[in-house]
Amino acid sequence: QVQVVESGGGFAQPGGSLRLSCAASGLTLDYYSIGWFRQAPGKEREGVACLSLGDGDMWYEASVKGRFTISREEGENAVTLQMNSLEPEDTGVYYCVVSSYVTAQAMCVQANGDYWGQGTQVTVSS
Repeated sequence: QVQVVESGGGFAQPGGSLRLSCAASGLTLDYYSIGWFRQAPGKEREGVACLSLGDGDMWYEASVKGRFTISREEGENAVTLQMNSLEPEDTGVYYCVVSSYVTAQAMCVQANGDYWGQGTQVTVSS
């Protein structure tokens, strides 16, 4: 009965912003790790931003560091990815993925997990 649902994707111009949300049901995120993975045509799936809810450990892929922020939505079983200063290279399908506890770095480097959302398209173009 576990479900992971992403929302907030869409179109943005370079330099613009988007905010993605990931809501989970059937589990309590406090005991898990969560990540945003990106899939672009011709590229390997990569972990963009990951967070371990229990200890607050977080990790960002180098190209998004300083531009993206992953955070827990206060009072909600959900996580937000705030994306600022968007670049065309940020284009892709973004998946929210939940896993049993692992460090944030391992979550993103492995780019895998137990429960997957269906993905939301992000397109950055002029």
